[in-house]
Amino acid sequence: MSINEKFTSIRKGLLEFLVLKVISGGQVYAADILKELNATEFATQEGTLYPLLSKLRREELVDYEWKESEAGPPRKYYELTAKGRAQLRETDEYWQKISSTVKSLGQK
Repeated sequence: MSINEKFTSIRKGLLEFLVLKVISGGQVYAADILKELNATEFATQEGTLYPLLSKLRREELVDYEWKESEAGPPRKYYELTAKGRAQLRETDEYWQKISSTVKSLGQK
């Protein structure tokens, strides 16, 4: 089993956190989220991203605004809500603790 296969569940679990991080940079179109993720080991498909964005909206972590596009129909641009920023902050703090723990283990 490859290392990628061993860490599949961890990558899936981190996807929500990473999507919130991408959106935290400002209003972003779904295709731009995919592009940013696809440049990393967290590459994902539209069929995974869109349901996740819907879930995040139901949980009131993100909202969207329709904007006109020069390239066709209007597009949804996502942004974090106050609740989403708070969740991202908490998750980021937790991630820092986990990362520190992983680095410190076995360092006698």
